[in-house]
Amino acid sequence: MNSENIPAKNTRSSLFRNWVSLVGVVVIIGAIFSFLLLTILNAISKNSNPYVSIITFIAVPALLVMGVALVFVGAGLERRRRAQGGGVTSLQIDLTRPRDRRGVVAFVAGSVVFLLLASICSYNAFNFTESVTFCGETCHKVMKPENVTHDHGPHARVACVECHVGKGVSWFVKSKISGSYQLYSVAFNKYPKPIGTPIKSLRPARDTCEECHWPQKFAGNLDRTFTYFQSDASNSPYSIRLSIKIGGADPSRGPVGGIHWHMVVGNEVEYIATDAVRQKIPWVRTTDSQGVVTVFRDPKFTNDISKFEIRKMDCMDCHNRPAHRFVSPDRAVNLAMELGQIDRTLPWIKTNAVFVLTRKYATDDQARDGIATALAERYPGDSRIRAAIPVLQQIYRDNFFPEMKADWSAYPDNLGHMIWTGCFRCHDGRHKTEDKKQSIKASDCNTCHTILAQGIGEGMNKLTPGGQKFIHPGGDLDENPTCNDCHTGGP
Repeated sequence: MNSENIPAKNTRSSLFRNWVSLVGVVVIIGAIFSFLLLTILNAISKNSNPYVSIITFIAVPALLVMGVALVFVGAGLERRRRAQGGGVTSLQIDLTRPRDRRGVVAFVAGSVVFLLLASICSYNAFNFTESVTFCGETCHKVMKPENVTHDHGPHARVACVECHVGKGVSWFVKSKISGSYQLYSVAFNKYPKPIGTPIKSLRPARDTCEECHWPQKFAGNLDRTFTYFQSDASNSPYSIRLSIKIGGADPSRGPVGGIHWHMVVGNEVEYIATDAVRQKIPWVRTTDSQGVVTVFRDPKFTNDISKFEIRKMDCMDCHNRPAHRFVSPDRAVNLAMELGQIDRTLPWIKTNAVFVLTRKYATDDQARDGIATALAERYPGDSRIRAAIPVLQQIYRDNFFPEMKADWSAYPDNLGHMIWTGCFRCHDGRHKTEDKKQSIKASDCNTCHTILAQGIGEGMNKLTPGGQKFIHPGGDLDENPTCNDCHTGGP
């Protein structure tokens, strides 16, 4: 393979006949190949992934533009060489020459390898953009709290895009518009700490959650036992066994009612929230399957409802932390003690463990050292504390993120009512119709669950299918407060 000066009659030989332009052609072919492969993969994929479009319609076209640029750069270099009197150069290949044959074989082999690498990289990029690692680490460093809690949550095997974007072109476009601002906020450090919730632009749960959790699926009760340790010197245990009335939403599959009455097919529940985090709900409207509309108001709410957003209740109004649960220190320590990871015979260990977890730390490293030092000082010379220290350090790493100011206290969890208002946002007995004849029933301990057994030792063996009256382990309550009036999840 060689280059020779061409006689004058061939001075019009193409400027594109040079090695740089030829390499550009190969790059163009590779880009087109990658584009077609990614398009096919996205078309046959079970779930549409909008992040693949970033590669398909941005990265690959950029490679295509680079190839086109190489073609014209090669032509420009050739033009300049001719203008400087270098004569016309033409690529000439004579396969009878060993040197030319080796050059052709090397060029073809290189092109094949390039196309093979392009296909492998395209396929791996497709898979990577579907991963939680891509969303939680590569593109969104600021999302460390959400990434860690997702990995420890019940939806750890569900990709971020399946809930946050879902299927369809319209929501893909909305996610890209939202993503543009997110890129700006990350680049210029304009994002809030912690990341605010609820997400205003989140797609309705009926389009995402109900791909797996459709209302007709639920029926019956769940049996659960919760073990607590009190904040006293002996860390007194107390357990409650509940039959949770999950209920049903489809009359063709069983009795309709229970907690999932709100999702009963044919019924509709709407509400107004007067605060950004939807914890204050003074107005509720229900429409039954017969079209009968009933409006409930808190007596203090006399505002004009036209000035508020009326939101249709869906799964996310109660299950508002389905994939990113920041476990409260109280609950995390209870579980660790129940599993024997923390020695419950250590005096005041429940109180001290919650205390060291909820102290203010600036960084993870400071928290790690602070937890170890504080516990070592409180239990000097006691070898039992050595096993508890790494357990509490891990609890902190999994649920506390000081750089982002994110922990359980920053994110209300409406699933239940232990440390947040939850169910009592509506079921407080104050929401009534205009004629005062109907009200949203105030929940008692057996409305949504039945207490089968409670206490310690033999108390847990005395099952009562009809339910028991709740006995507060701290003694009788003078009034009738809601749980979260006292229980904060922390000290």
